[in-house]
Amino acid sequence: MMPQYQVTVFPTAPDKARLLFSFVFLIVALGLGNACTRQADGEVSPNPSGVAAGQVSAVAERPDDDADESAITEPVDPVPDVDESLAFQVATGVTVIPDSRIAFVPNIGIIEGSESVLIVDTGLGTANGKRVLMLARKIADGRKLYLTTTHFHPEHNFGASAFEGSATLVLNEAQAIELREKGPDYIELFKTFGSQVEERLEGTTLVEPDRTYSGTMTLDLGGREVILREIPAHTRGDQLVYVPDQHLIFTGDIAETRFFPIMPDADSSAVRWIGVLQQLEALEPKIVVPGHGAVGSEEILSALREHIEFMRDRVQALVATGYDQQAITDLLVPAITAVYPNWDNQEFVPFEIAILYAEATGNAPQLPGF
Repeated sequence: MMPQYQVTVFPTAPDKARLLFSFVFLIVALGLGNACTRQADGEVSPNPSGVAAGQVSAVAERPDDDADESAITEPVDPVPDVDESLAFQVATGVTVIPDSRIAFVPNIGIIEGSESVLIVDTGLGTANGKRVLMLARKIADGRKLYLTTTHFHPEHNFGASAFEGSATLVLNEAQAIELREKGPDYIELFKTFGSQVEERLEGTTLVEPDRTYSGTMTLDLGGREVILREIPAHTRGDQLVYVPDQHLIFTGDIAETRFFPIMPDADSSAVRWIGVLQQLEALEPKIVVPGHGAVGSEEILSALREHIEFMRDRVQALVATGYDQQAITDLLVPAITAVYPNWDNQEFVPFEIAILYAEATGNAPQLPGF
């Protein structure tokens, strides 16, 4: 029997006062106070008042999740395999295969209706896709299978070939186009991220969808409707998977637990990202299954939105004082990583700053290299 979902309440970041103190202390320690303090004459203040972006007080975890929440995980040459034996029921008729906070492994969903079953995301490469398909078939017990992916990135979509002939692939049109345009290059890019990743992408073929939609689509699984909705921000083709009867959402990489947001190319948008997170919060979900990291509550969404808003405000203020992108990066990266010491993906903070700088100045993004 799969373990049931529980909510564990614990502090995962300092309170607001400590966040403010940490940020101001670091700025002073770096000797940058004059550059970041707005007085009556128009200087910039770093005061993050009202920002609780690093303060997630309620996070849902599996009962057997004993990970050290204070540790920053930076795996070297990880083994990016889906472990279907860890699957658990997060809600009635909704199963999650957790990522176990392993790089290049997403949270994967299996949503049941009386007539059909929908799989959300595939894992990295065909072998991982086969593991997911095996579990989905067991759960479906003869019911029709659908597959969708939250966006085109390799660990979410590039196992789709395992489902050909077994599941109907449904994608939003923007994701299908982005997969076509960028998929081959992303295979080659991800192969540079270590031998384990390269091995799992060998022989990968990209799969065209059987059905596409634009905007919003409702998929009737039999006694349960699932709403698919385009929510571009992380990529052009991000897709929400919403299970209204359980007040549950699969966000893909629009939201991740204790990860800095990934804005990998010029199609990412911090402005859109904030708006999308506001839309998701308006749904008032009780259960949020992020693209990566522990399953939790709506606080995953608000924590990330407040972080991006905080970063936006800091970048805009520094642009107004004449700082260029490199100077802002040099200033903010150590400060922000001190404010959010338990968040992973620190290497993507300069990417976030690059997108925010471009949006603040109206220039084309100048992104760092991978």
